Amino acid sequence: MKDVSFEVPERQIRGFIGPNGAGKTTLFALITGAIKPSAGKVRLRADDVTGKKSFALVRSGIVRTHQVVRPFRAMTVLENVQVAVHFGRKHIRRTAHAREAAYEVLKQVGLAASAYKLATALSLGDQKRLEVARALATQPDILLFDEVCGGLTVTETQAMLDLFRRIRENGTTIMYVEHDVKAVMAVCDRITVLNFGEKLAEGTPHEIQHHPAVIEAYLGHARLGRNPRA
Repeated sequence: MKDVSFEVPERQIRGFIGPNGAGKTTLFALITGAIKPSAGKVRLRADDVTGKKSFALVRSGIVRTHQVVRPFRAMTVLENVQVAVHFGRKHIRRTAHAREAAYEVLKQVGLAASAYKLATALSLGDQKRLEVARALATQPDILLFDEVCGGLTVTETQAMLDLFRRIRENGTTIMYVEHDVKAVMAVCDRITVLNFGEKLAEGTPHEIQHHPAVIEAYLGHARLGRNPRA
């Protein structure tokens, strides 16, 4: 990536779109310490968190989800979230307290009724919700969602976007990479467009939809309603 600079205000939902290979996943990897940048800084408020390991970032308040869900297969839904509570920012050790906190998160994401099912028994849509729940259970300030809506139906996608809004209303900032451009346009306050590892444009959904360089490089002559791939 080259000279990509931006700020995300608290309680904003910031979207990131761009063609395949634009650098979206690399950007998340740089922020979350999987890749160490050769130049530049990642800052959380006044703190330099550049290159910190994932466990240290969790304690700082930065957590990401992944494109491919990987729940603990031999554990129940509740146990999956309980693990995240134990290793979250409060580092809750007592099992009863962690279980209670985990169940509250499951209620927040709409999975309380499935708490005692094995995680592998969930549908793809509910496994995506479980991925969100595990991230939320760490009590983050910033959540990085990487293609959470991939593979979901239109109804499931809408429900997930509604969940994003509730998470934001509860005080958590969201950074969101997604292939579904309509979903990004519907939920994000501002959008950053990447192309060949550089920032091409930034603005509101309306501004991005009508930005000549974005249309030329990414959206092409297709209508946004056709869900061009990111």
